[in-house]
Amino acid sequence: MPWSAVTVKDQRQEFVGLARQADANVSELFRRFGISRKTGYKWLSREDLEDRSRRPCHSPSRTAQELQDQVLAVRSEHPAWGGRKIAHVLARDAGVCIAASTVNSVLKRHGLISPGASAAATAWQRFEHESPNALWQIDFKGHFATDTQRCHSLTVLDDHSRFNLVLQALAGERREPVRQALQDAFRRYGLPERINADNGPPWGAPTVGALTGLGVWLIRLGVRLSHSRPAHPQTNGKDERFHRTLAAEVLLGRKFRDLADVQQHFNSWRHVYNFERPHEALGMQTPASRYSASMRSMPGKLPDVEYGPEDIVRRVGDGGRISIRGLKLRVGKALIGQHVALRPRLDRDGSFDVYFCHHKLDAIELDAVG
Repeated sequence: MPWSAVTVKDQRQEFVGLARQADANVSELFRRFGISRKTGYKWLSREDLEDRSRRPCHSPSRTAQELQDQVLAVRSEHPAWGGRKIAHVLARDAGVCIAASTVNSVLKRHGLISPGASAAATAWQRFEHESPNALWQIDFKGHFATDTQRCHSLTVLDDHSRFNLVLQALAGERREPVRQALQDAFRRYGLPERINADNGPPWGAPTVGALTGLGVWLIRLGVRLSHSRPAHPQTNGKDERFHRTLAAEVLLGRKFRDLADVQQHFNSWRHVYNFERPHEALGMQTPASRYSASMRSMPGKLPDVEYGPEDIVRRVGDGGRISIRGLKLRVGKALIGQHVALRPRLDRDGSFDVYFCHHKLDAIELDAVG
């Protein structure tokens, strides 16, 4: 499980952050995090989990050197952060008011800023869904080498909050490790309404509109699956932006022994990204402050496939084909053994929409096929 390397403190803070969100199902979160009600309520009663300074936001006796030292300390811990983030964190966590421009002056004075140095500084404008879990974006970041093998970084981001749900160091881009990582995320955070992916494997099939085994599994769970337009990575723009931040704050200039070493760094940084790092696109809030767990829990088994009384239901056989009126229609090999429905279209005789669960596969006209 990807949670094993996370510290108890990090998991405690994540639980408390989710449980304190409005309309949170606290009992369900106890189950997902594997903790007792007694322990969970003890954590929720402890204010030190949200430790914030109560000092006034001014320090008349503070010397310029002390301010510089604090700026440099934050920068040392987070080398990719700029003036706005550092100024915000000092005000939030230490009660120190300092302008972002002053922070930048300190950084420049110490040779820590050079023109165009930040690879993650470009602002992107994009659409945002209105609530958490309306859309998750999934993708692999470009692979990189460790001392022993290549690492393929699987990332999943909530569109509304930018909360990172999965950051997993994998040996490849195969279906089963991806499915396992998603299953772990579903058990912890619940099911999203929709997941958007690009058109590559393991979620994209070579044939346009066809499903993969991973897609079939997601649809059976009741998750809508969509794909970015070919050659338009900006459709998953928030996850692409997350990759740039990951590269700048974790990967740049660092070498790793193996996947376990990568995962250890991923786990530490993921907590910082979700709970500590102010996000400029969120008005300097953290992603965790905008995220709440889904009310739709991961089921213990896949739900049965059900269709309406007017649907013509067929089982997908060898070669990914179904039979209707003596004709063979291909619906995809990933659906072998599943049941699909041909739903008559009211506007045209002999025309059908082909569905697998809620997912529309195709539209056909039997006369044209014949």
